[in-house]
Parts: sequence; structure tokens; C-alpha cells
Amino acid sequence: MGFIDIGINLTHKSFDTDRDAVIARAQAAGVVQMVVTGSSVASSRAALQLAQEHPQRLYATAGVHPHHAAEWSDEVAAEVALIARHPEVVAIGECGLDYNRNLAPPAAQRDTFRRQLELAATAGKPVFLHQRDAHADFVAILREHRASLSGAVAHCFTGTAAELECYLEMQLFIGITGWICDERRGAHLLPLMCTIPAQQLLLETDAPYLLPRDLQPVPASRRNEPAYLPHIASVVARARGETPAMLAQSTTANARLLFHLPRIDSQLTS
Repeated sequence: MGFIDIGINLTHKSFDTDRDAVIARAQAAGVVQMVVTGSSVASSRAALQLAQEHPQRLYATAGVHPHHAAEWSDEVAAEVALIARHPEVVAIGECGLDYNRNLAPPAAQRDTFRRQLELAATAGKPVFLHQRDAHADFVAILREHRASLSGAVAHCFTGTAAELECYLEMQLFIGITGWICDERRGAHLLPLMCTIPAQQLLLETDAPYLLPRDLQPVPASRRNEPAYLPHIASVVARARGETPAMLAQSTTANARLLFHLPRIDSQLTS
């Protein structure tokens, strides 16, 4: 069983010259499916188009990142809802709160987050969540809506043991990226891996961001890509005392459960 990358920014301009080669390298590395992140109306449309061009291989999310929360309007809400109707769109988001950079006013972030949680509940699709330096407000808003949501993943978890415990109690899936491979910022995540139940763990690259620092040889471009997901998996598996094959089996099953992904046609993996 291969891996599923549940968060890749494949619409990013850094992939414009070799996007098909990136997808092919991922497949060769054992990454059988990927979920392309939408973070604005434009990128959500582009993510959907990619998913339609690569059936069964790629899927998409549709949403507005907290950095763009000030752009939210009735028109944006209608457009996101329209994009989300497509079967290739498997989640609402990337949505949430980011008080680290505050590229949008916090009040606008909170309102846009609430609107997207409501949209996800109406659409019957899970949410792809972002939180940075906003844990208290994030949890308070999420708790208001959690019962109406079909599922949720804390994308790119980099937080504390207390934050993790809270998310697990709320029955969130936990997305782990190459941040865990960074000895400067991510070492605290290693002992937390054993505390995540196997049925709540997911893997992602968040490419082109978060290139694993311990990759050898270091890629010349410094760009992350989904072909490196098995490397991240090896670090997570070692921290959990599992084999990469065990981790592939559980995290792939979790991704299919959360996003309702079908098993990929065997002809597409040959």
C-alpha cells in the first residue's frame, strides 16, 4: 500500500515548469494519491482543474486561508460553495486562524473561519484546518461547530503536547509534515508521535514549503515535493516504533476514510 499526501500546494508557481514530472516522481516514490490545497478562490479553482485532469490520482480542497480572510464576501462564499460541489473536491479549506503574521485582521479571520465551517457542514465535507499562534480562539470557534462537521484535520501540526491533546479529544485527524525533520524547530514533535492514535494520524508534505532539513542529498532547488513524503514517513514511523509499511497502511486508510477517497485503480499504479 502506498502513501497519500493530504496537503500539497501543487498550484504554486514553483511547479509551473514541471508539474507533470512532480506528479510522476511522486507516483514512482509510492505516493499514490494527493490532495491539492485550495487557499483562495483562484487556487481552489486551479486545484479542482488539476484534480479533473488527473482522475483518481489528485483531489482538491476549496477554501480561503486566514491570510486572505479580508477578501471574504457573499460572492466569495458562493464561489467556494460552487467549487465544493464537484466530487473531486474532498474538503473545505484551507481555513482557520493565523495570528502569527496577521495578514488579515483577526476579527475578519474569525468571521471567515466560522463561515467556512458552516459551509462545510452544509456541504457534508470535512475541513482542512490551519492554526498558528491562535489556539484559544481556534478551539473556541471549532467547538461551536464540531458536532455538525463530518470530519476535520489539523493540517501541518507543529504545536505543543497540550494542543495535541485538545485536538485529539475533539476527534481531529493530525497532519504531520517535514517540520518533524527539522532539528531546530521540530524536535519536540518526535516524542508526541507515540501519543497520536493510529486511526487519527495523517501525512503531508505541504509542498513546496517545509522541505525536510535532513534530506540527503539536499535538493538543489530547495523546493519540497510529494516524492519526499516517504522520507517524512520514515521519521514518523521510527518515532512511533513502527515500520514505514505499517504507517503507510494506517495513514492511507485514514485519508481514505476522512476524504472518502476510493482505492486507486490498479492500472494507474502500473
